[in-house]
Amino acid sequence: MGSTVQASRWVQPARRHGALAAARALLAAQLDEIREAGTWKTERVITTRQDASIGVQGRSDPVLNFCANNYLGLSSHPDVVQAGKDALDVYGAGLSSVRFICGTQDIHKELERKISEFHGREDAILYASCFDANAGLFEVLLTPDDAVLSDELNHASIIDGIRLCKAQKHRYKHKDMKDLEAKLRDSQSARMRLIVTDGVFSMDGNVCPLPEIVDLARRYNALVFLDECHATGFFGATGRGTEEHFGMTGSVDIINTTLGKALGGAAGGYTTGPRELTELLRQRSRPYLFSNSLPPPVVACASKVFDILMTSSELTGRVAHNTRRFRQQMTAAGFTVAGDDHPIAPVMLGDARLATDMADAMLERGIYVIGFSFPVVPRGKARIRVQLSACHSDADVDRAVAAFVEVGRQFKVVP
Repeated sequence: MGSTVQASRWVQPARRHGALAAARALLAAQLDEIREAGTWKTERVITTRQDASIGVQGRSDPVLNFCANNYLGLSSHPDVVQAGKDALDVYGAGLSSVRFICGTQDIHKELERKISEFHGREDAILYASCFDANAGLFEVLLTPDDAVLSDELNHASIIDGIRLCKAQKHRYKHKDMKDLEAKLRDSQSARMRLIVTDGVFSMDGNVCPLPEIVDLARRYNALVFLDECHATGFFGATGRGTEEHFGMTGSVDIINTTLGKALGGAAGGYTTGPRELTELLRQRSRPYLFSNSLPPPVVACASKVFDILMTSSELTGRVAHNTRRFRQQMTAAGFTVAGDDHPIAPVMLGDARLATDMADAMLERGIYVIGFSFPVVPRGKARIRVQLSACHSDADVDRAVAAFVEVGRQFKVVP
């Protein structure tokens, strides 16, 4: 009996080896295709904290970072860091539990209260990320009797979240209000309709036409959902996002956004809106119910960021200043910079290999930027996505522009 058992243990790995070898070959072929297309993405290794100036593995000198979501420069703010350290001492490293079992501390409830106050909403619910918040919303809110109408360029997390729900699905052309209205007319038999859009589209830096969307929603009795990951904390006069940018505070029904970009940059996301919605999410949202609570240091850092934002808009003003400075100088130099007046400033190049090569040349000149190409952006629309931060000085911005001009001339992109 013992020899039979021993033999079976050795036979199974041998059988599996053939399947694994075939899988490796298939994967290797796909990797080769990516390399040949010039869309291979290399992860550069940072050796310092996130800031305007960072260390990169393989370089002895620091470089200026112009591709982080650290819009307010708060990822390394001393008060934010200290809040995380203090929470680590008092509340520990983590909860080892989901929220409804034994994973809710008073600091979690306090942060949710601050989020609600900041956005002027009734309640908020925390998630491990905004990807989770988007994955957990639509399946709970929408039934087969409902309809969801989504911008075709919405973030991947929105697309994945909508796939999980059983509602009637309509995709309207990017920022095309005529197409959205046509979809609203076609879906009038639905019990409830939800218009879904990014507030700011992360690859293009353009802003959704919120006034027109809200007008259509009122005319056709629909709800509006806004993903504010690239707006919360820094867009609008006081950082309240796309609503504030258009002077329409309170006009959106549901907001999902992140703590992992401008709001300290660590991790976490949330949904804020009607109390009935957040309570239902606590009962049924799978990413909430089956994911551990946000670690106390992350919660404390985010809470400190909201304290900063609710007492001063200085950082918001600074990032707006840097945005105007960069966009004006780059346009004057002959570059095509996409998007609206937003800190995401995509320098459009078209060719994927050109974007990668120019980004590498920029790094040689001490400017850290990344080339974006398919599948992150459509084919033929490769770009270097620049992101401005409040922690950049005027000299930093000017140095980045000068490097772009030098590299642009080298690659014959600008005269």
